[in-house]
Amino acid sequence: MTGHLRIVGDRRDDRLRAIAAHTDKALVVRCHQRLRGPCTGVDTVLRAVLPEAHRRWPDLVEDHRVALLYGMPELSRLIGPPPRTLADEAPYEERTRFFGAGWVRCMSQGIVGFLLEYARRIHDGAALEIAFEEAHAAEPTTQELIALLLRRADPSRLRVVVSATGGTLSGELQDALAGVPVLPAPRPTGPAHTAEPPADDRTPSEWAAVYVDGDCTDDDPRAHGGYQRTDPRTRALLHDRRADSLEPTATWGIRMGAIAHHREHGSDPSGAGRTALLAAQRHAVATGFSAAVVDLGLRGRGLTDPRAHEHDYWEFTREAAAACIPVGRLEQSMELYQGLLRRFTDPKIHMMTSYAVAMLHTRFLKPRDHELAVQWQHNAVAIAGILPDPAERLTYSVFHDNGLALVEMHRGNLHRALALVESCITRLDERLDDDQWALHRSQLLYNRARLLVALGRPDEAHADYTRLVDMDPYYTDYLSERARISRDRGDFDAALADYDRAVRLAPPFPELHYNRGTARAQVGDRPGALADFTLVLDMEPGDLDTRIARAELLLETGDLDAAEADTDAGLSLHPGELQLLCLKGTILLQRDQLRRALEAFDGALEKDPRYPAALINRAVVHFRRSHPDLAVTDLTAALEAVGDDPDVLLNRGIAHLAAGHPDLALDDFDQALTLPDADTVELQEQRRLCTASSVR
Repeated sequence: MTGHLRIVGDRRDDRLRAIAAHTDKALVVRCHQRLRGPCTGVDTVLRAVLPEAHRRWPDLVEDHRVALLYGMPELSRLIGPPPRTLADEAPYEERTRFFGAGWVRCMSQGIVGFLLEYARRIHDGAALEIAFEEAHAAEPTTQELIALLLRRADPSRLRVVVSATGGTLSGELQDALAGVPVLPAPRPTGPAHTAEPPADDRTPSEWAAVYVDGDCTDDDPRAHGGYQRTDPRTRALLHDRRADSLEPTATWGIRMGAIAHHREHGSDPSGAGRTALLAAQRHAVATGFSAAVVDLGLRGRGLTDPRAHEHDYWEFTREAAAACIPVGRLEQSMELYQGLLRRFTDPKIHMMTSYAVAMLHTRFLKPRDHELAVQWQHNAVAIAGILPDPAERLTYSVFHDNGLALVEMHRGNLHRALALVESCITRLDERLDDDQWALHRSQLLYNRARLLVALGRPDEAHADYTRLVDMDPYYTDYLSERARISRDRGDFDAALADYDRAVRLAPPFPELHYNRGTARAQVGDRPGALADFTLVLDMEPGDLDTRIARAELLLETGDLDAAEADTDAGLSLHPGELQLLCLKGTILLQRDQLRRALEAFDGALEKDPRYPAALINRAVVHFRRSHPDLAVTDLTAALEAVGDDPDVLLNRGIAHLAAGHPDLALDDFDQALTLPDADTVELQEQRRLCTASSVR
């Protein structure tokens, strides 16, 4: 069996036997999130392969360093540390740049890319096999990575085995497993086996110790049953003992997984448990493990007395509410924020919650409500302005004025937004030392640069981005934004230099590779553009813009088969999508399949009757099918949509002439000749033909 494999069984030892029987020395990793949180299993894989990879191919490790170490800083002992950004250096209380599920997904794509290339380099005829055991109990981040690897890996080089119970997996992992053979792993039966485990003389409390020492992941019913039958006080002490044994050498993964669980169920859940969960949640917030932030926050709230520990209850709740957004739980986010407003009267809680609700309305909820957002944000600004502590009053006023600037930008008040941001910058520069609140000051400069671009002041924005690159050289968003300005200036050398630098430093962000691909295409580097587009679609097959861009580029190169395959793949994911239908019609037109081309253009125009590309190309179909009057109708509609265009006027004139209306044709040719970029040679020739037709 050489393809990927799914093993399903209720018990881990049964699944492990199946793995051993159906793989050739597979690397088996446990993925239960209770062990080490979001990276459980992935960290084991990397510990196994990184020493060899670093020794033999340091370039491979260097190319993926940021992703390999993200969330697993302990691996730096194997390969050295990652580059540091301002966000990495900022104290937790000064963090104003946070990441979420999308950022972590890019890191996972980077790890997948590393494993694929590692498997390619070590390939000697046999596939590298990785078995992800307990996938059903893996944290969502791990399930996402397994799904990405499963979808992207060629099983002849890297074979993925997913081992789990029959329980529910994430939707993406379930989709990735569609079509993968399923191997049942039932309990052994027969004279040598019984359905129940053999008798054992251990007491329930001894089995409870086995269960707790396994971080409560053992699926042996004797262990779990013994734990359930042991008195709560003894169980709590077992959890304390296990947490104490883990603490001295604990990585952040162990703190997020096992230690948080044991302290939560130990003898002091509202004290040590609350502290452990809060520390774990803060780490999850800093790294962007959104699902873990929600989980830890809700668990922490459950242990926290909101009267005795108001701040901790607020922090658990606000971070969980914020993390609900990137995982698509907007309604729950709003409910959590509203609960804070109902429960507390503390001004700072109302200030920060007002800001959070404003951001929901202006950025995330649909439909957006910028007017309601400005009401909430004004409340945050008002409270910040009357805080009694001068230092807090300064920093919070700046923070909330910056938030107000975002809302004003969304309301279309760009000058007002810029004035707010510049006021924030000035106040901090006047009152703080250069090294204070450095991260937030960089965010203010970033916001000013974006507003300057929106206001048509690209030179000033370019200067701000250059300053930001100097301040925070490893945060690649600034390079991408500066590249965008360089492109608009026509300086593609500078743009591509920034894109190339960003690609070297960053995990594989799809948007970054898409932007570099389009820039490469504009300068005629078709192979480079295709490489970028292909990487994006390998990572994210549903990326519509990249699918269209690659199909168009393939069409330009004359590779009709590949272009049509792309449009068909795109339409399977985005049925009835306008641009893809138009591209499909264009390809069929070039193949001279006029009837099918007409159907595609008709489908596009059902979506948008004024879509110029579909109108112009359908006109060509009508003309070639000897229906010049229909061609004229489509070209007239196209001109109404785009305004006077010399090429469209030329084509309509030709259609008029074919329909027997030389006077109308002559009018179109003459009008086209008055426009910039007209094909004067062709227009003069068509005028000559038109005049000759009139004479006859």
